Amino acid sequence: MSNARANHLTRRGILAAGGALGLGTVLAACGDDDAESGGSADATKDAESGPWTFKDDRGTSVKTDEVPANIVAFTGVAAALHDYGVEVKGVFGPTTTKDGKADVQAGDMDVSKLTVLGNEWGQFNIEKYATLSPDVLISTMFDDAGTLWYVPEESKDKILKLAPSVGISVYDRQLTAPLERMLTLAESLGADVKAAKVTDAKKRFEDAAAKLRTVAKANPDIKVLIASASQDIFYVSGSNLSVDLEYFKALGVNIVEPPAKTLKASGGWFENLSWENVDKYPADIIMMDNRASSIQPADVTEATWKQLPAVKANQVIPRVTEPIFSYDKCAPILEDLAEAIEKAKKVA
Repeated sequence: MSNARANHLTRRGILAAGGALGLGTVLAACGDDDAESGGSADATKDAESGPWTFKDDRGTSVKTDEVPANIVAFTGVAAALHDYGVEVKGVFGPTTTKDGKADVQAGDMDVSKLTVLGNEWGQFNIEKYATLSPDVLISTMFDDAGTLWYVPEESKDKILKLAPSVGISVYDRQLTAPLERMLTLAESLGADVKAAKVTDAKKRFEDAAAKLRTVAKANPDIKVLIASASQDIFYVSGSNLSVDLEYFKALGVNIVEPPAKTLKASGGWFENLSWENVDKYPADIIMMDNRASSIQPADVTEATWKQLPAVKANQVIPRVTEPIFSYDKCAPILEDLAEAIEKAKKVA
């Protein structure tokens, strides 16, 4: 349920529709509006308790007197930092499922020990946030306007007055860019990036990328369709903005691409199809959105879906639509796709 030239309101609106899609010391963000945003890092830490500066992907240099200890982050960001040994005090975004288990975006975190400020779209408990005495708020960004993911538009001014914020861009770039940025951010917050766990995970990711490139080159005719399901709509993603799909394409994966004119209505992220028209694009493999806000393949009852060649051939795999940006979590994404392409039968 994503991909191509989009504005954040369109992506937010679709997720909201389908997603179920005395405040203490006020800390001021210290911005540098003239800084140039992008993949380059500018993170410094004079000492474990010394001044801290991090230049984020908005081009803003965030500065605090000490290395942040009370970190609040979007769930997926918190999960990535956890993989690097950096723990957070609070999270916002999909953290637990309806049965109380960890959401896919929570990764390896123990959700029972987290202070959850909001578990669904539009939820953010400002009062609870303030009690955490936050040093910094961190989220991803799915546009080039600096919109922090899952920070509600209607209350963002109040939220962002309480602590500096950091934005990591996951928009219109390849997967390797936010992975590198998250590693740099984690290092600035105290992570040991030279630890064997980290270097081994990075090596595994690099090996997986090489394998996917080789497999894609050997199977150029295998078409991979990227989709997401809701009650009334089947979304077919384009591949020009999402970090995972841009990277898959760069590695040679043959991704089914809806025409630009059909993506325009969503700002370029996806084409909306009725369930009667799910066979519009022939595909050998279908990657389906694994988020809780999307209907999962096993729960789709539409007859038209069950007749798709990829479905009948059992060639439907999960898509980690919002990856946890650590090498440990992203390596399996590439490994699983390579395995699926290598084993796939030509059915479309």
